Amino acid sequence: MTDAEISQILTETRTIAVVGWSPNPARPSRRVAAYLKDRGYRVIPVNPGHAGEKALGETVAPDLAALAGEGVEMVDIFRRSEAVPEVVEAALAALPGLKVVWMQLGVTSDAAATMAEAKGVQVVQDRCPAIEIPRLGL
Repeated sequence: MTDAEISQILTETRTIAVVGWSPNPARPSRRVAAYLKDRGYRVIPVNPGHAGEKALGETVAPDLAALAGEGVEMVDIFRRSEAVPEVVEAALAALPGLKVVWMQLGVTSDAAATMAEAKGVQVVQDRCPAIEIPRLGL
């Protein structure tokens, strides 16, 4: 993935589902979600253990299927690599406007990437948008 492609993704994307969001302020998923919200993105937390709670001005979703009508363009995944194919499969099934699957630092899955790319969805692996935005001057 080139810097130009990442810049385009981060410039054009407006609505992001953060899978594996945590209410714990020490967790990277919470810090990154808050950073993205502060940058003007609509960020929808996804965590079945906290479904129905309020965070980032949104109701925490139990799963991606609950976001079918929310216009999610990007799924930002904070889960172990082995869980990613299941997340991507659910995203592809539930989110018709999905454009990007983003896997956080240390998270990769060639199987999930192949599945997403076969549906025309861009894939970013092992990167963090909260690092990429300032690095690219966005």
